[in-house]
Amino acid sequence: MSTSSPEAVKKLLENMQTDLRSLSMECKKKFPPVKEAAESGIVKIKTIAARKTDILAALKENSSEVVQPFLMGCGTKEPKITQLCLAAIQRLMSHEVVSEAAAGNIINMLWQLMENGLEELKLLQTVLVLLTTNTVVHDEVLSKAIVLCFRLHFTKDNITNNTAAATVRQVVTVVFERMVAEDERFKGIAEQPPPVQGNTNRRSVSTLRPSAKDAYMLFQDLCQLVNADAPYWLVGMTEMTRTFGLELLESVLNDFPAVFLQHQEFSFLLKERVCPLVIKLFSPNIKFRQGAGAAAPPAPVEKPYFPICMRLLRVVSVLIKHFYSLLVTECEIFLSLLVKFLDGEKPQWLRAVAVESVHRLCVQPHLLCSFCQSYDMKQHSTKVFRDIVNALGSFIQSLFIVPNAGNAAAVSAPAGAGGGTLTTQAAFEYRGTWIPLMTVSIQGSAKATYLEMLDKVEPPSIPEGYAMSVAFSALLDLVRGITSMIERELTTEEEAAAEFRETHPEQEWKPDPVSISFFFSGAHLVWEEMVNASWCGLLAALSLLLDASTDEAATENILKAEMTMASLCGRLGLVTPRDAFITAICKASLPPHYALTVLSSNTSNLSSKGSHTVFTHTKRQSQLTAKNIQCMRTLLNLAHCHGAVLGTSWQLVLATLQHLVWILGLKPAVGGALKPGRAVEGPSTVLTTAVMTDLPVISNILSRLFESSQYLDDVSLHHLINALCSLSLEAMEMAYGNNKEPSLFAVAKLLETGLVNMDRIEILWRPLTGHLLEVCQHPNSRMREWGAEALTALIKAGLSYKHNPPLAQNQRLQLLLLNPLKELSNVLHADIRQKQLECVLQILQSQGDSLGPAWPLVLGVIGAIRNDQGESLIRTAFQCLQLVVTDFLPTMPCTCLQIVVDVAGSFGLQNQELNISLTSIGLLWNISDYFFQRGEAITQELEREEEALQKQALEKGETLNRPFHPAPPFDCLWLCLYAKLGELCVDPRPAVRKSAGQTLFSTIAAHGTLLQQPTWHIVVWKVLFQLLDCVRTSSTTADKEKIESGGGNILIHHSRDTAEKQWAETWVLTLAGVARIFNTRRYLLQQLGDFFEAWEVLLNHIQSAALSKNNEVSLAALKSFQEILQIVTPVKDSDKAGDALAAMGVPPVLIDPLSASGPGRPLVRSDSLVERLTRYNGAELQAQPPGEESALEDSTLWWSAWNTWYRAGTESTRPPSGPAEKLAFIPSQPFLTALIQIFPALYQHIKANFSMDDLKKLGVILHGAVSVPISSDASPFILPSYTEATLTSLQEAVLTALDVLQKAICVGPENLQVMYPAIFEQLLLFVEFSCKPPQYGRVETKHVANAKYNQAEWVALNYVPFAERSLEVVVDLYHKTACHKAVINEKVLQNIIKTLRMPLGLKYACPSESTWKLAVSSLLKVLSIGLPVARQHASSGKFDTMWPELANAFEDFLFTKRYVFPSNLVDAYGRFQNALVVVQLISTEILPFANFIPKDFVGQIMAMLNKGSIHSQAPSFTEAEIDVRMREEFSKVCFETLLQFSFSNKVSTPQEGYISRMALSVLLKRAQDVLRRYVEDERLSGRCPLPRQQVTEIIFVLKAISTLMDSLKKTLPENVDGNTWAQVIALYPTLVQCITCSSSEVSAALKEALGPFKDFMQPPISKVQNGES
Repeated sequence: MSTSSPEAVKKLLENMQTDLRSLSMECKKKFPPVKEAAESGIVKIKTIAARKTDILAALKENSSEVVQPFLMGCGTKEPKITQLCLAAIQRLMSHEVVSEAAAGNIINMLWQLMENGLEELKLLQTVLVLLTTNTVVHDEVLSKAIVLCFRLHFTKDNITNNTAAATVRQVVTVVFERMVAEDERFKGIAEQPPPVQGNTNRRSVSTLRPSAKDAYMLFQDLCQLVNADAPYWLVGMTEMTRTFGLELLESVLNDFPAVFLQHQEFSFLLKERVCPLVIKLFSPNIKFRQGAGAAAPPAPVEKPYFPICMRLLRVVSVLIKHFYSLLVTECEIFLSLLVKFLDGEKPQWLRAVAVESVHRLCVQPHLLCSFCQSYDMKQHSTKVFRDIVNALGSFIQSLFIVPNAGNAAAVSAPAGAGGGTLTTQAAFEYRGTWIPLMTVSIQGSAKATYLEMLDKVEPPSIPEGYAMSVAFSALLDLVRGITSMIERELTTEEEAAAEFRETHPEQEWKPDPVSISFFFSGAHLVWEEMVNASWCGLLAALSLLLDASTDEAATENILKAEMTMASLCGRLGLVTPRDAFITAICKASLPPHYALTVLSSNTSNLSSKGSHTVFTHTKRQSQLTAKNIQCMRTLLNLAHCHGAVLGTSWQLVLATLQHLVWILGLKPAVGGALKPGRAVEGPSTVLTTAVMTDLPVISNILSRLFESSQYLDDVSLHHLINALCSLSLEAMEMAYGNNKEPSLFAVAKLLETGLVNMDRIEILWRPLTGHLLEVCQHPNSRMREWGAEALTALIKAGLSYKHNPPLAQNQRLQLLLLNPLKELSNVLHADIRQKQLECVLQILQSQGDSLGPAWPLVLGVIGAIRNDQGESLIRTAFQCLQLVVTDFLPTMPCTCLQIVVDVAGSFGLQNQELNISLTSIGLLWNISDYFFQRGEAITQELEREEEALQKQALEKGETLNRPFHPAPPFDCLWLCLYAKLGELCVDPRPAVRKSAGQTLFSTIAAHGTLLQQPTWHIVVWKVLFQLLDCVRTSSTTADKEKIESGGGNILIHHSRDTAEKQWAETWVLTLAGVARIFNTRRYLLQQLGDFFEAWEVLLNHIQSAALSKNNEVSLAALKSFQEILQIVTPVKDSDKAGDALAAMGVPPVLIDPLSASGPGRPLVRSDSLVERLTRYNGAELQAQPPGEESALEDSTLWWSAWNTWYRAGTESTRPPSGPAEKLAFIPSQPFLTALIQIFPALYQHIKANFSMDDLKKLGVILHGAVSVPISSDASPFILPSYTEATLTSLQEAVLTALDVLQKAICVGPENLQVMYPAIFEQLLLFVEFSCKPPQYGRVETKHVANAKYNQAEWVALNYVPFAERSLEVVVDLYHKTACHKAVINEKVLQNIIKTLRMPLGLKYACPSESTWKLAVSSLLKVLSIGLPVARQHASSGKFDTMWPELANAFEDFLFTKRYVFPSNLVDAYGRFQNALVVVQLISTEILPFANFIPKDFVGQIMAMLNKGSIHSQAPSFTEAEIDVRMREEFSKVCFETLLQFSFSNKVSTPQEGYISRMALSVLLKRAQDVLRRYVEDERLSGRCPLPRQQVTEIIFVLKAISTLMDSLKKTLPENVDGNTWAQVIALYPTLVQCITCSSSEVSAALKEALGPFKDFMQPPISKVQNGES
């Protein structure tokens, strides 16, 4: 609530009335006048309140009257009344209702009270209220009020004194505030007239306004009073102290500098009064010398007085701070005095306050700048600024050097501090002097302690370290102030320059001295002067402090000061001071002995000797302290933040950092950052734990330092790079010839710098990479490893950086970046090449898509491998190549494809790592696949390129030179690929040859359609045949020495254990491959003019391979032969479907493009396919033959093939002529099998002209082939176990060949059928093998069953199955051809029977049971077919010779001359059954047709049957029981057959009937003899049993009789001769005699024989019963 608001006014009126009433009450008795005055006052107030609207104004008008009662009340001097009145007066004052007159009255009344010593505090309060609430008090009244306060200040009462002092201060302030307010009011109205010049009267204040005048008078009197002179204005002063006066002066000067600066009257006072006063008062301090008064009696010199001195310094501080511009000369004196006060001889307290004063100056950089301008830069002037700095420095030094000047405690460390360094208190310690450090002020403000001790009279004792602490703060603030001020101005200037350049890019910026302030003209000179004046002193002091500092914070501050100075010097271009500060930091970063050697006095040029010493010193113990680390961090910070201004001193900084890195054992990591590694060898460096914990931080800062190089300008960056390069060169020199860990700092940092400056890499690339390439060739492995690491990292970063414009559009930059990579190929060290290749790999992985024109360079690097480079290197290079082939073929220019092929080939040919060679061949396949898929695009691009090249060549007048030139460029690409694969096909390593061969042929097979026709000519003659020749030569000359192992512990299979065998495999592959191409590409090749020559060459190769002395090669040659005859078409998984289709007769031209568009491949556009086919194979498509047969039916080719086959067959199957020991080579079974298997297919093409001669030739070969034995070690694999009756493949093939022939003859023309007998002849020859195996020259063979593998070298085949199969074929063939003229004429049947006689005759002695059985069944089958034919042609005489042969055969079979026991009962039974079958055949096929058959033959047959029926014909009777039974059975059958034909009613000739009857009678007579003899023997033998065979015989005879009886019963009676009846009946008695026999078996037989006789008991009648009963 304001004092003028209605409520406040109302309250005021009420309060006044209350006050007056109270006063009236108090004075009623004692002081009636006062009471009356009070009452009239009440009336007055009421009147005013009632009548006036503006009550406050009316009150002010009447204030003298209103105040009067209260003044009278004060006059009573009654305390209670006085207090009441003073309070009322104060209330009026506070409402500003006191007029000037009233105020004067009030002051007078107060003066009286003061003189009476009443209510002193209330008085002061009232004065204060009066002066502060309004401005009505002026001139004498004001001075009286002020004097009143002064007077109260000097009373006896302490409280009053202090209150008065405060009031005085406030009043003085009020006076000046009024002046300031007055100036504000009159601002700009009218300027004051210029004052009178010269030493005007001190009272000439007429020009001043009222308030200003008061202030002037007051200030002037204060000066008078301090100077101990009488005042002019403050009349009535009784006493005054100098200290209080100085305080008042200081506060006015400090609080109202504007007054003195704006008003010349006041300025005059300053100059004329204040300064002389100060100088005069200072004099005792100046003359005083510490210690001078101590020894001598008191000198007349006045002793310095602390309170005055301290206040003087405060005044001086204010003068300098605010009025320096007015008092330049005076300030020079003050400053010089101040500097003197710091002198060591002055009292300690004086030095302390002086240093506090200096500190106050140091926090005002603009002031310091002015000093420099006003004094240091003027000639003949004191160098004040330099002196201040030097004085501070000397002061600090003196504290260390003269410890006893302060207090004795400073000499040694405080108790318990343990030498000073371990104490936790911040302190400085230097050469045994320990000075603690206190916190004296916050940074940038000079908060003094002793300058503020206004209450102290005696000089205080200065605590230890205080002066040092202040001086230290002053020093830091000085540096901070100067540097920040100058840097701020510099920044402003730079911004202005930058702005100007933006707006006027073409002009050069020059500061305009008119428009731009002073700072842009003379400013630089001033700044340089300031630095030049101060740097020596600063550096000396800071270095000393840094050395002595034991506190981290202090050290930090010192370092920061040094750093900012270094930076400032750098920005101002002051090289010497810059380097000096940097050197100081560098020295402090290193342990002491390093500092001495590294940073020699020649700081700007770091000698190499200086650097080297670090390594010689590492043997010494170096204690790296936390302080060193702290300094190092500052150094890093300096380089980080101020790198741009370091220029040549980068060398210093980097050298130091390098040593630190060395000491700390930091090792470069990825990207060049340094990370803590293992400690340096030996106990050279002691790293404290504190240091260890800082390591990661340091390495981090180190990294950031070089990261910040991106903000340097180009020139600074070059300084940095040059410094790093020269450091690196020194490190390289050092690393020569010793294997100590080299310093990698420079290299690592070159890398880091390069990485962060990618945006302008061009400007530093050449020096950077040039140097790193040198490092890469260094003999020290660690050194060069990092060189390579750095170089490759830079290249990778350069390529992946997003340049503007992008690399794709900046080919020059791309090649510039990649060039060092290529240069690395010239380095011989494997580790460097490894890095290079790893880099390539990473480049491919990250930038492979965008390499474009740089591909040749990259491929060149990958391909620059040599065999002496070692496995891992080649492996890495190869990984790169793999990546290129799998991912990047489509992105590279087509002209590079040939380079890719060459590079892949070179990997195939390297001999360090077999797997890589093999895989690279796989890559060549992938490449070929790529060519195939992208054929069109590649063709177009290559043709464009070719045109351009041709044009260039024409312009230069040269011929275009490229391999396979006349062929089109795309075909040349293929030819290069084939040529490369061809080279690999004759590599010394078998696996490589194999893989290359397979790939070459697969490629040609799969993609050959893309080649134009003339190119095929090159492929056939230059690639394929050339390869065949090389392989044949190498194979035939290969070493036959056994290879023990395949390297390492790999065992080699015996089939590959010589070079010759390994080459054999290659020969096989190559030949097969070529053959397959000839097969699948037949149409295409036939259109080349020289196909027949090519065919002949190929056949020649096949023949020489077939006749090689290596089973594998010879067999494969035949397979190839089969293939080119299109007998077989092997389709392996790996081959293209095209081969299979080709075999089915689909023209290959149409196959490949179709099969190429499988899953994952783009379908070939149909039109382009047709175009391509028409272009490549035009002729072929137009005249495509209807089918394969007709296309290939070129008889000359086939007969050429037949001749080759015949030559190969003859050579290989001809038995050796010499003795068996000299046997060199016997062809293998598979070979012979394949050879024979070729014939059927070949025959299909030559059968039209196949003659009997050719058949004979064939027969020789077949016979020869079958006769060849097997080597014993192969026999287990080829031969079946002896018990199995199977054919070998060869035997199968032989039979197949004959089968093909006979089938051809069968369907062929009549004239071919003359060949049948020849075939029979051949087959029967084979049948004989069953009993009479063939001989092969003179080679001794064992039968397979007897051959122990180690005894016989050669084993004869088991010919039985083969002979048997041949026999079956004979039977089969005879079945078909029995009636053919040739067969009848050539007596084939007779030959068959003749051949069969041999096994039949052997019977049990036959080598194989089955043969005998088969011979029987075959004979039966042949006879069943042949006998009718023979009977048919009986008259022609063509079969006459056959009958005797047949009879002999039966004879041999039924009555074997050599009896051999059968091996088991089953065999015996089987053979017995066969005999029965033969007898049956005779009874069905021969005897019924006796009239068509020669009589001799029939006679022979009957005789045979007779012989068989007589049981005792057997050569001996020792057989087993079962054999006896079989024999009985056989005799019975023979007998029955005889009987059947004996009683046959179809007797055609009398002779035949006669034979039967004769036989019968012989039989009966024989039976009679046997029976009789038996009866006789039985009787004679008594109880002894008869011999077994005799019993058997009798039993048989009895059975024969019963059989005869049965036959007689079944036969018509008229067919039986009467004589026969008689003989039969004659047997009866003899039979009866046998009844007495003792043998039960005989008895049983006897019963059977006697039984039938019941039918003869009556004479027979015409109808004989058959006797069912």
